[in-house]
Amino acid sequence: MKAVHYVLGVLFAFCLMIVLLLTSVEAVAYWTPGYYEKEYTKYHVLDDVHMEMEGLLDVTREMMAYLRGNREDLHVPTIVDGQPREFFNDREIAHMEDVRGLFIGGLRLRIWAAVGAVLCLAGLLFLKAPVRRVLPRAVCAGMGLFFAVICLLAVIISTNFTKYFVIFHHIFFRNDLCILDPRTDLLINIVPEPFFMDTAARIAVIFGISVAVVFAVCLGLILRDRRKQKS
Repeated sequence: MKAVHYVLGVLFAFCLMIVLLLTSVEAVAYWTPGYYEKEYTKYHVLDDVHMEMEGLLDVTREMMAYLRGNREDLHVPTIVDGQPREFFNDREIAHMEDVRGLFIGGLRLRIWAAVGAVLCLAGLLFLKAPVRRVLPRAVCAGMGLFFAVICLLAVIISTNFTKYFVIFHHIFFRNDLCILDPRTDLLINIVPEPFFMDTAARIAVIFGISVAVVFAVCLGLILRDRRKQKS
């Protein structure tokens, strides 16, 4: 029975890590004021797309609303090089349909992970496990294992970001529409490869901090339990 308690605790930790990871992604994408403007300035995006910052930020807000499911289409009129036009062409719109599927799928996965965490906790309570003793230890073990896998993947991807970025698209996208042409597709100019690398690093920092906080709390509970046992 003790083994079952720890299995449920580790599963709880895995579900919690998924929630924290996807929330970190959402935090960078939606909760960071000025992030996109800073990145556009850093990589001289305005020069590449021939737009004013206000117009480009409007397009970005509409794009992010679409990815979240709060907008039905990506027909976004704007001014490019002084001329009115639709920002996204047909190829970009078709590509972003797949991206939207990933975003919405991630939000749904977070909900299921949260439900899974609640069920694991309910299972521990139903089995009358010593939750205050079992859960902190299981969470530390589960989070450590999960974080080790994430770090290993991050190191592997950092050795050749472009290669693994292409592999990612082959796995999760239905076609080759992700291969955009900077001469005709404005989307690739507003989200160049360094932008993705900066975003991944920012997500990693937020995720790492949140994991460290949870780990520290659990470790504190473990140490307190040991002091009680000694006394």
